[in-house]
Amino acid sequence: MLLPKQYRCTHSAACICIKGHLSEDAIYLIFQHLNWNPRLIALMSCVCKWFDEIAKRILWKEFCRTRAPKMMRDLQSSGSHNVDGNWKALAKLLIYCSGCSQRTLFDLTHVPGHFVYKTRFSKTLGKSFLIPQCRKDVLYVSDLCEHLDQGDDGDVGFFRGVFESFSVSRVRKMLIDRKASLHPSEVCPYCKAKLWNMLQAKLIPRSAGIRLDAYDDSIECYVCLNGHMLGACTLQPLSDSEGASDFDEHKDRLKPRILSATM
Repeated sequence: MLLPKQYRCTHSAACICIKGHLSEDAIYLIFQHLNWNPRLIALMSCVCKWFDEIAKRILWKEFCRTRAPKMMRDLQSSGSHNVDGNWKALAKLLIYCSGCSQRTLFDLTHVPGHFVYKTRFSKTLGKSFLIPQCRKDVLYVSDLCEHLDQGDDGDVGFFRGVFESFSVSRVRKMLIDRKASLHPSEVCPYCKAKLWNMLQAKLIPRSAGIRLDAYDDSIECYVCLNGHMLGACTLQPLSDSEGASDFDEHKDRLKPRILSATM
């Protein structure tokens, strides 16, 4: 007979957790009432190993399912109850813009990472990041997180995304076939896995730059071994010579990335 895995605190005898825990059902109901508040989940995860395991197995999963239900259904369409890289990593990807360090991952000056209040992920936008041979893959990509007036780098945008079933995707196969290199030092900010360079493998189509209103040669993009994607680009400025009607049309095209909807 299979026995359920037991999760116990691994702290010292002085740890308050040895006095007993709430049941998992009680914790579930409490956080359901709190609408799976990510800040409170993170705080509880710091209490001890036992609480951290509950957060990884249950709470972060429910957070993802509540904030992006359609996206989660697609990512689990293969029938698996898990996602690549674990639920905690996916939850962080939903609400955290990684920014970049000083000229390490992206050819940009230092832009600090930060949490975002609202983000929209789109499968349609993800299609514009796939070359024709990979269009059957499912990729969700976020709207741009804009960081304007970054000195010599101009207006910079960051985006992030996630593949469904990355281990069997066409993109992964082509990265291997084209002998794409892994970044020598940087790792995924969401799951700490190694990163493939999609630009080096020539897997970023021109359609990505068109959808982002970015310079084609400025788009840099990486995908980790678990299928989490992160990238950056330099945004094209509005022309002062454009007429009012042209400006309004361009402004309408920018709305999805400025006023993003909830997940």
